[in-house]
Amino acid sequence: MNIISTFLSTLLDLWLDAAFWLIIGLVIAGLLKSFLSSNNLAHHFTGPGLWPAIKAAIMGTPLPLCSCGVIPAAIGLRRAGATKSSTTAFLISTPETGVDSISISYALLGPFMAIIRPIAAVTTAIVAAALVLFIDKEDEPEKTKTDAAKEQGASSCCSSGCSNKTSVPKEKKEHWWKKLWEGQRYAFGELIEDLSLWLVAGLVISALVVTFVPSEALAEISRGPWAMLLMAAIGVPMYICASASTPLAAGLMLAGVSPGAVLVFLLAGPATNMATLGIVHKELGLRSLISYLTGVVGVAIFFGYLTNFLIDSFSINIQAQLASSNQLLPPSIMWISGLVLTLIIANDFWKRLRPKTKQTSCCQ
Repeated sequence: MNIISTFLSTLLDLWLDAAFWLIIGLVIAGLLKSFLSSNNLAHHFTGPGLWPAIKAAIMGTPLPLCSCGVIPAAIGLRRAGATKSSTTAFLISTPETGVDSISISYALLGPFMAIIRPIAAVTTAIVAAALVLFIDKEDEPEKTKTDAAKEQGASSCCSSGCSNKTSVPKEKKEHWWKKLWEGQRYAFGELIEDLSLWLVAGLVISALVVTFVPSEALAEISRGPWAMLLMAAIGVPMYICASASTPLAAGLMLAGVSPGAVLVFLLAGPATNMATLGIVHKELGLRSLISYLTGVVGVAIFFGYLTNFLIDSFSINIQAQLASSNQLLPPSIMWISGLVLTLIIANDFWKRLRPKTKQTSCCQ
């Protein structure tokens, strides 16, 4: 009975620590969705050299796209003319970090990890893009833009016939408040749908790890010579997004796993699931896939060792920084946020469980 109460108490603490910052991250993610469309980024990701990839890595960092959501966005960018290297950078930096994962990283992992995580993500994206640029010379095939133009022209045809005019009719301008509302609907609808199961699973597993796994054993393993490779091997095939992986990472760190080993998992997991690797192979080719994996795993392991080195060198008390949001928020705000997040996720679970009505539209 004592173990069960310890587990429930740990789970409640993690939930309250994460709730406020996750909600804030979702609100910001909705704002980005409203006013910054990934389709408008394509023209920044064309051109020779590494600069388009650097822009793609930086611009992709705050976007609220998870491991699954980034795939169609990246394909759209590629077919709109983005180079292979910039597409690679976007595919890595976008799911590895975002405004939601940065906020929850600060809440659960502390300020040091919240800072080094996006820096590592951008560096990983740029290094992998540089490898693609160096190894795969066909970085911007001439037919890409032509094909994209043809596809755009074909998609403008409706059932009543096609127009021979080359100009595309202007879209009806939406009011800012409507954009704002649609962005928040996306954040607390589609984005929560992508996050909720993994978030709850991550928090539960985190509490289980803290409660049942001896911290001394995990700490010893995480300091071993194969710790970084082991965490990379665990993270590469997993399908998990940046925000949902953070509670699990917090549990591992609370149990004694070194911050460097945890960072390897946080970088490798969101950027390298089997679906993403399959798309990279199909759209960019085998050489780009090898560069992609080499960049992600290599830089993740480098930053893992660098993180442990910085913590040891500057005597950073990482355990004291865990759940640092407790020191900033009054208990009333934490409890209200925890209740709101509970209602949001409970509503998402209810929508999943209730019987779905048949779609009458021809478009699915």
